[in-house]
Amino acid sequence: MKFSLVVSLLLPAASAFVTPKSIAASKTSIANDLNGWQPDPNEFAYGLPGALDPVGNFDPLNISENTSLSQMKQYREAETTHGRVAMLAVIGFLVTEAPLSFHPLFNAAGRDIGPAIRHLDEVRATAPFFFEALALVIGGLELTRALKGWETPGNDEEKILKDDYYPGDIGFDPLNLKPDNFDEFAIMSTKELQHGRLAMLGIAGIVAQELVNSKEIFVTLGLVPDTFDASNLPIETYSTLLRE
Repeated sequence: MKFSLVVSLLLPAASAFVTPKSIAASKTSIANDLNGWQPDPNEFAYGLPGALDPVGNFDPLNISENTSLSQMKQYREAETTHGRVAMLAVIGFLVTEAPLSFHPLFNAAGRDIGPAIRHLDEVRATAPFFFEALALVIGGLELTRALKGWETPGNDEEKILKDDYYPGDIGFDPLNLKPDNFDEFAIMSTKELQHGRLAMLGIAGIVAQELVNSKEIFVTLGLVPDTFDASNLPIETYSTLLRE
């Protein structure tokens, strides 16, 4: 399990920095709401970015062969969104466990509180309102995404996504990093997809490993000592004793 986890973390990450072969060297200006992408039924996945050597157009089940443009855009929307969530999840796991042990939502009092799969229990104990607030935030974000790119349910053409909506592009770019031509945009989009795919595999492996042995991932890899003592929990009780 250790070896497979390390391999899954390292190999795809190296390819994520390679320039996609399918992207032409010419500079195509972004002149429409699809970021310059022109769907081509003769291209793999209608010409959407995301393929890298040596894997290339990876579709072992041939799902893309009989997939409509509308359905392909939905697949890419789902892949991009899940990849972004997975990247956040990986970061959240790694920074809250040893050796960093950064907990912005509660005070761990300098103690190792164990694997991140159990940290939400601590959040519920110390900040019970957090999950309700989180549900409102997620609901707001999902509503914004739906208004940006999704058609009104029950429309005559039974479309899910708007024709002028590029999958995953909800207009969030606070640092103004989005390129102004399709070729560079395709490179950036491919890197995001590759890192998102890696993160989805990575977070699945991390969660599975911690469910199996109840140890933090760096402890399992032998990079940090195991200092977790379950008798120290819950934090709420420990904090009460400190105040007294």
